Amino acid sequence: MKDQQKEKDTFNGDSQVTVALIQMDCEPSTDQNLQKATDSIKKSADLGGNIICLPELFLTPYFCQTEDTRRFELSEPIPGPTTETLCKLCEQLGVVLIVPLFERRAPGIYHNSAVVIDADGTLLGKYRKMHIPDDPCFYEKFYFTPGDLGFKTFRTRFGLVGVLICWDQWFPEAARLTSLSGAQFLFYPTAIGFQEIDRDEVPRQKNAWQTIQKSHAISNGVFVGAVNRVGREDNLTFWGQSFICDPLGEVLAHGSDQPDIIIAQCDLSLISETRQNWPFLRDRRVDAYANLNRIFLDGNE
Repeated sequence: MKDQQKEKDTFNGDSQVTVALIQMDCEPSTDQNLQKATDSIKKSADLGGNIICLPELFLTPYFCQTEDTRRFELSEPIPGPTTETLCKLCEQLGVVLIVPLFERRAPGIYHNSAVVIDADGTLLGKYRKMHIPDDPCFYEKFYFTPGDLGFKTFRTRFGLVGVLICWDQWFPEAARLTSLSGAQFLFYPTAIGFQEIDRDEVPRQKNAWQTIQKSHAISNGVFVGAVNRVGREDNLTFWGQSFICDPLGEVLAHGSDQPDIIIAQCDLSLISETRQNWPFLRDRRVDAYANLNRIFLDGNE
């Protein structure tokens, strides 16, 4: 009966859906961050938000700037205490929520994950970050096992939601496979910023960051929501600039470098309209793409 009700409650393709991105700065305390997120979720719901997304690893400061085994204590199981709290909140508010978490799967196995909670409080499932970076101040390979759940879409009351996480945003294959699984929305919870030594490069980096995600919206005919954190944490300054764009890559709402709620109404009928006029999915040559499973093609192959 619950599955039948979920199907009934799912919006049709011509529906208006309001997306909200919570752009927040993070405190040292997980309790403080959960309270800050909860307050912002309630405010987003008051503003009409249907699907609400939090930034990557929102419960903690971005601990991957150093390699420290004590940081594994910040992890939690899924389901766990945070999902239990936020499932109740979703049921109370009638909103869909995307919750990025530091997942403790087993001793020695941890993931950078995100759960999707439906508007009736049901935990629909989780995505585990597939692409794991290893750069100065982004030592994620020390903490996270690469995801093993693949790329998928979650059917929610307000639409078909795909989730990818931060470094995933640079890989068109991830966006394409998630879109092919039915997504109407691609959400990118993110923790991206810069060291002082790179400050002069920040405008170019921001432009590249936005451009690549807008390109995923255009090439797949979907809405994209990219949500970042803000503020200075140790050696990194997180630049915010969260945004929502439509299937043509037009930015519907955009944040600054301060805490904010970025909110926009998305007309799902634009997906069909865009794909009919720009039929990229129709014209794909799937018979010619076998070599995409190769790391690199040498010149003599």
